[in-house]
Amino acid sequence: MKSITSHQTNEEKAEKELLVASQWQLIRWKFFRHKVARASLGVLCLLYLSVIFAGFLGPYNPWHYDKNYVYCPPQKLRFKDGAGRFHLRPFVYGVERHFDEKSLLVTYSVDKTRKYLVRFFVRGDTYKFWGMFNCNIHFFGVVEEGATIFLFGTDIMGRDLLSRILQGGRISLSIGLMGVATSFLLGILIGGISGYFGGTVDLLIQRIIEFIKSVPTLPLWMALSIALPPQWPIVKVYFAIVFILSLVGWTGLARVVRGKFMSLREEDFVMIAKLQGASELRIVFKYLLPSFVSHIIAALTLSIPGMILGETALSFIGLGMQPPALSWGVLLKEAQSIMVLAHHPWLFIPGVLVCITVLSFNFVGDGLRDAADPYATI
Repeated sequence: MKSITSHQTNEEKAEKELLVASQWQLIRWKFFRHKVARASLGVLCLLYLSVIFAGFLGPYNPWHYDKNYVYCPPQKLRFKDGAGRFHLRPFVYGVERHFDEKSLLVTYSVDKTRKYLVRFFVRGDTYKFWGMFNCNIHFFGVVEEGATIFLFGTDIMGRDLLSRILQGGRISLSIGLMGVATSFLLGILIGGISGYFGGTVDLLIQRIIEFIKSVPTLPLWMALSIALPPQWPIVKVYFAIVFILSLVGWTGLARVVRGKFMSLREEDFVMIAKLQGASELRIVFKYLLPSFVSHIIAALTLSIPGMILGETALSFIGLGMQPPALSWGVLLKEAQSIMVLAHHPWLFIPGVLVCITVLSFNFVGDGLRDAADPYATI
């Protein structure tokens, strides 16, 4: 009897919390019930934290090269040696380089006579920590003379691919956020004007949006990228790519904002605000936008993958970021050759990370879109 009473009390308490909860609390509760979206959010947090601390997490300087380890395959992180003994501290075996004079091919084999313990917080190549000051402490590495640790292998110049992927993720992941921020401002401004005022203004803006959306996206990006001066520094090219990607991205959000404004502008709370003498800007930012900001966040989250894929595609075909700049698209450009990919498949790891990032953003966006209607099913 007591257990039944306790169960009823817990249900009544949950119902009361549901009735007095704010909209953001309802959205948060429903989002975290979406297991896939919750896991995807964790993956994205891990990726962004990794690229923020890229210099610290990478065992080498991304531009450091060694001609003796060109196209070296990934070294396995091991806990058991050849005799089957378990080691609490992980280690890697050394690699031995072989050159075939007939085929001119370089191959590598595992040298089990050389065992290198993986140590943490070791001194290595110097890097700029957050671009502010020099630092040479790395999260992990090997300290023995002649030891190497290439967990993701190396590229055509013998550079550590893991360190380059972490560094390249800074551009690939941040360009999506920067592009969406620009799209957000344009979409809110233009879509808000179109939906709030209507009439001729709405007609003109919608025709412009339809014209932009009718132009194939990739050829438009390619044409604008070709127009960039080749002598521009990396920072200018970065912001130019952001602008190019945002030039098309704002149209979808503008349509969403327009539809919401048109459905809300005749609501009672808007009419009351007008009768009380509220200005147009106050009505828009105080009453209209907050009423569907959760839908905007969901729409923005779903548009980030398109920005990331756009930068990757442009860099992959040589029209986006260019070396010495690093992005996942630049790294994938090295894997264009079928022969290279057949013999050195680890060069496609940046492409796997692009897929994981895009899928994670899509799952998070789906979870936010479902949670944006928190009164449906809690």
